[in-house]
Amino acid sequence: MNFPEGFVKKYEEILGDEARAFLASFDDEAISAFRVNPLKESQIRYSDEIPNTLWGYYGKVSGKSPEHVTGLIYSQEPAAQMVAQVAQPSPGMKVLDLAAAPGGKSTQLAAYLAGEGILVSNEISNKRAKVLVENMERFGATNVVVTNESADRLAKVFKGYFDLIVLDAPCSGEGMFRKQPDAMDYWTEDYPSQCANLQREILEDAVTMLADGGRLVYSTCTWAPEENEEIINWLLDTYDFELIPIQHINGMSQGINQPQTARMYPHLFKGEGQFVAHLQFRGQNQAGKFKPSKTNLSREQLSLWQDFEKDHLKNHLVGILQTFGDQLYLLPSDLPDLSKIKIARNGLHLGTFKKKRFEPSFALGLTMRPSQVKQSIEISQEDFLKYVAGETIQLDQNYSNGWYQVLVGGNGLGFAKVTGNTLKNYFPKGLRFR
Repeated sequence: MNFPEGFVKKYEEILGDEARAFLASFDDEAISAFRVNPLKESQIRYSDEIPNTLWGYYGKVSGKSPEHVTGLIYSQEPAAQMVAQVAQPSPGMKVLDLAAAPGGKSTQLAAYLAGEGILVSNEISNKRAKVLVENMERFGATNVVVTNESADRLAKVFKGYFDLIVLDAPCSGEGMFRKQPDAMDYWTEDYPSQCANLQREILEDAVTMLADGGRLVYSTCTWAPEENEEIINWLLDTYDFELIPIQHINGMSQGINQPQTARMYPHLFKGEGQFVAHLQFRGQNQAGKFKPSKTNLSREQLSLWQDFEKDHLKNHLVGILQTFGDQLYLLPSDLPDLSKIKIARNGLHLGTFKKKRFEPSFALGLTMRPSQVKQSIEISQEDFLKYVAGETIQLDQNYSNGWYQVLVGGNGLGFAKVTGNTLKNYFPKGLRFR
């Protein structure tokens, strides 16, 4: 591999005798892996488990497989999986993923939360926020809001609010050189220092959003000390933090002069490059006075939703019901008013109000477990391929007319209307493929 000028010399100085093996590892194939989604009811047993993880496996997954389309599996390389594993939120916590796209860390955080508490997944880029929304929707978490904001604007709403903040910071991307060689086009010897300035700006706002005793997990996909250990030293010098030691598993290395932090090098760790630090906030942030989010449904809208819920769902969904135009959403409880920030996904999209009726969303049918739904129809692999291409499905028997959750492999693929023996196609046009 042809490295950028200055890169080889830098890491020969940092790694010494290890540098040769480190640089040679860039000629190896990038490591592929995925996680299984514990929120899904129907599971598949896979081989080649990533050691010391709950849900990780080595291997490639097809984005067109039923397992991917229903959100049972999420593709994410092994080093990136370690960030949320270090964070490991408990159910009920208030969590912020501050730079969340495309969604690998957020989906893993949602798995730990298991539907309890609040996860705010934020992405400043409009384009990347749309990808984040799609991935969070497929994963099927009910307690997630996706925001599309800068850290300073979030800080005005969430002062002293979060029990845990994860920042996988924008960085020089050295750890992605093997997987994405074009990342080298941006690298110069000064680039890590430029990135470090941005990282400090984001962290200044992040710290103000931590609740007393809250935790911060800081990570990058680079090995540059300027963006890693030097940032952690700056945090420790500037704010009242203490480092929480990270267990070095699966070939992790300790940070440079920071044994409590972790580095992942591709010649030692079976994955790409990552740095992770785990900090406990010992300072005090006076929490802001929150104006809570409230429902805004009309009496007729509430009645239409309640009728659908009673007829089709076995469980009452808990949260704050809000409409945006004719679209109905379910927000996690205990959220502050979000009217002053940009929202990309206002909780779980439940569906659409139409004239005198309610039509369930694709997201609701992805999210609900089959055991929570009163009527469902399992389709075959052959019919799955027709359905994702937008075709109507002919069933082998007549059913009562109405809405059914479509299942493939035992997991939801949205809701669809059945008339007799015809399953109409409600798979979103923007997601269809052959």
